[in-house]
Amino acid sequence: MDFEQDNEWHGLPAREPSPCTDGPSENTAKMAVPQKRGWKIFWGIVLALSIIANFFLLMVLIGVIAFFATGRRDGLAEEVLRDGPRRAKIAVISVEGIINDEQFENVYRQLNYARNDRQVKGLIVRINSPGGTISGSDRIYNEICRFRQEEGKPVIAFMQGVAASGGYYTSVACERIVAEPTTITGSIGVMFGHFILQDLLEEKLGIQPVIITSGPKKDWPSSFQQITEEQRQYIQDKLISPAYNRFMEVVADGRQALSLDDVRCLADGSIYGAQEARDVNLIDEIGYLDDAIEQVKLLAGIEKAQVVEYSEPFSLTGFLSSGSRSFLKFDKDKLYELCTPQVLYLWSI
Repeated sequence: MDFEQDNEWHGLPAREPSPCTDGPSENTAKMAVPQKRGWKIFWGIVLALSIIANFFLLMVLIGVIAFFATGRRDGLAEEVLRDGPRRAKIAVISVEGIINDEQFENVYRQLNYARNDRQVKGLIVRINSPGGTISGSDRIYNEICRFRQEEGKPVIAFMQGVAASGGYYTSVACERIVAEPTTITGSIGVMFGHFILQDLLEEKLGIQPVIITSGPKKDWPSSFQQITEEQRQYIQDKLISPAYNRFMEVVADGRQALSLDDVRCLADGSIYGAQEARDVNLIDEIGYLDDAIEQVKLLAGIEKAQVVEYSEPFSLTGFLSSGSRSFLKFDKDKLYELCTPQVLYLWSI
């Protein structure tokens, strides 16, 4: 009689099969439970850290986007052109392209930035412009004069490329004028122009404009009729001559070596190369940026200086808006601008 039978004979239950052969032991099962829980805790910590890290990166990304979308609050960035001690800086103010209201606002901001920096010991007004509107040119001229009077710091004009008409007008506000050898300057005078649309509207399109005025001179000159000799003389007396006389007076006042009669002889609208301009005292020196820098240091009484240039910092909104401006928006304001006569300090080829 085997063992099981013996147990049954004594009234004892039969023994279960040995766990060593039929499945994992109870001790092994108990060890597997803590190990499984440990891995769950580990991956939970990893997931939590990942969420925190991603949240932090999202906040940084939002901050970067907000910074580039709005730009710097002070509005301008400094780019170092020549190394030197920051306690003595020379700021380069740029006048580039057509002079208009937008150009004036840009120059105005640069001058104010330099005015608020106590480390700035002098200015260089870098001009590369064929001129533009009378009001824009005159306002830039006035702001440069005001800076010189209020701050008592030297201001040197540095001409590059083209500094003609309104570009030259702004330069005579400076203490001295340095021009590159290839500079074109001068063009002292006034230009008037507007479109005459009469033939286009009446003959080509069959449109007859109707203009009702309170007096015969109210619409002089008109884009809807040919200009008469009476109108031409009226424009000469009312627009051209006052602006022309103002230009000559500004040049004579800014160029001590030239009298008003001297300026009148030069103010026939002629352009001058750098050497010719130097010969007739329209400029003081032919040179490059480093020569203008030396002039400022000499007048400011400093030996070394850091030369900086102001520029617009990158702005996402500015980038997007500039892209949108590339599309032609022909609305009533644009039509008004095209049809309105303009009197300009502008050199036009």
